[in-house]
Amino acid sequence: MYDLVIIGAGPGGLAAGLYAGRSRLNTLIIEKDAVGGQISISDEIENYPGGKAGEPESGKELTDRMKEQVERFNVPIKKANVLKVDLKGDVKKLELSDGETIEAKAVIVATGANPRKLNVPGEKEFTTKGVSYCATCDGDFFTDLEVFVVGARNSAVEEAMYLTKFARKVTVLCRREKLRCDAIVEERAKANDKLEIMYHTSIKEIRGSGVVDQLLLVNNETGEEWVYDADEDDGLLGVFVFVGYNPNNELVKDQLELDESGYIITDEYMRTNLKNVYAIGDIRNTVLRQVITAAADGSIAAVTVEKELKELDY
Repeated sequence: MYDLVIIGAGPGGLAAGLYAGRSRLNTLIIEKDAVGGQISISDEIENYPGGKAGEPESGKELTDRMKEQVERFNVPIKKANVLKVDLKGDVKKLELSDGETIEAKAVIVATGANPRKLNVPGEKEFTTKGVSYCATCDGDFFTDLEVFVVGARNSAVEEAMYLTKFARKVTVLCRREKLRCDAIVEERAKANDKLEIMYHTSIKEIRGSGVVDQLLLVNNETGEEWVYDADEDDGLLGVFVFVGYNPNNELVKDQLELDESGYIITDEYMRTNLKNVYAIGDIRNTVLRQVITAAADGSIAAVTVEKELKELDY
């Protein structure tokens, strides 16, 4: 019987494991993929406090250091897929892909969310090599370059305006005849001299040699296709995809309360609608999906677990 089981070893899960380990809670982290989560594939992290000053640090380097901290406090990380959970009773039960059943007094769900993909040729190949899903993470890498933003809702248009702080030119690709954002957001976008909107336009293929340097675009109304090349002096085009996220809620969607987008609803202590079940990071209804906010969620959840299991005052 564990005091705490954490499902997911991204920055949130690792931070929760660190705090739980320091609190001497008998804790297990379970991760089905690589430790570190989505951020582990990023080539450079510049916006996480405490990184290597003056040196670029990859997502893997950052999360490897987090993993080492967790292991220092004797919190094991088990590689397995959680197939089924029963979170409603006092004893939480987790059935794993290796046939083992784990029991715990408390569970933290840190399963994250995945950006929706365009699913076009070249997208996967050039992710982190010109293709990005996070303006705040990668915008600075495209200073004085040309950038394309795919999406038409508030998040896409707002991120496009943010990218004009860095890029020489930002082009929003809208596959319909109009944007689907709020009127005031559209007004601000159209008033920005560095931002252009192309309607009825989608990316059909992302191309390049090492990095993205060419896009095959298509007019969704006429079917006309054309090639857009990076400027010879640049040698690189940025492609930022903002077409929504898919929360990884399959495991818990029938037991935990979700919002209309499928994210787990929590209070400020990361508590869900079930006793001793918590959610952190990108899987919960949060206003910012970054390493720093996931780590903060993890620390809050672990402290909450300690206090509630030991019936301490806040």
